[in-house]
Amino acid sequence: RQIRRFKEAMPNTPQQMLFRGQNILGYRHYADDVVERFVKQSVDVGINIFRIFDALNDFRNIETAVKTVKKCGEIVEGAISYTVSPVHNLELYIKMGKELENMCSDILCIKYMAGLLSPKTTNDLITELKKNIKLPIHLHSHATTGLAGMNFQCAIEAGVDMVDTAISCLSMGTSHYATECIV
Repeated sequence: RQIRRFKEAMPNTPQQMLFRGQNILGYRHYADDVVERFVKQSVDVGINIFRIFDALNDFRNIETAVKTVKKCGEIVEGAISYTVSPVHNLELYIKMGKELENMCSDILCIKYMAGLLSPKTTNDLITELKKNIKLPIHLHSHATTGLAGMNFQCAIEAGVDMVDTAISCLSMGTSHYATECIV
């Protein structure tokens, strides 16, 4: 009801949802028909941007949600969950970016919730993604490790299109970097 009232009060304001693919908003898988119904219901109450991800980057788990959002005529922000491991390298992230582009994502989001990106890696990642895909790139981070500000600076210099921030009284720590610092 609150979303519906907000939509009526501010009809042109974008409303975004973080969507866990087959997990919807939780941690267990749901059947395709449940995912489809949930997306359609979300669109009906005013959600028009869906940031869709799978925590393990298994894009089979986001296909149904992506297709349904596209059928509804809304915006898909396909997300890559950034992590560090022996197999997670620049080439893999470019491959994943292309895969999300081929799935008809409208925006590519790099989600690094744990603060594992370093400034140099951020620069390299955004630079190479900008060379290899045509989607706008959105960088989502938390300020957990204290690197978010430097990472944002490097991302902006490399041409990132959007970054997530929070107003200073709600920022830093496990939240986002402060909006005022970026402005």
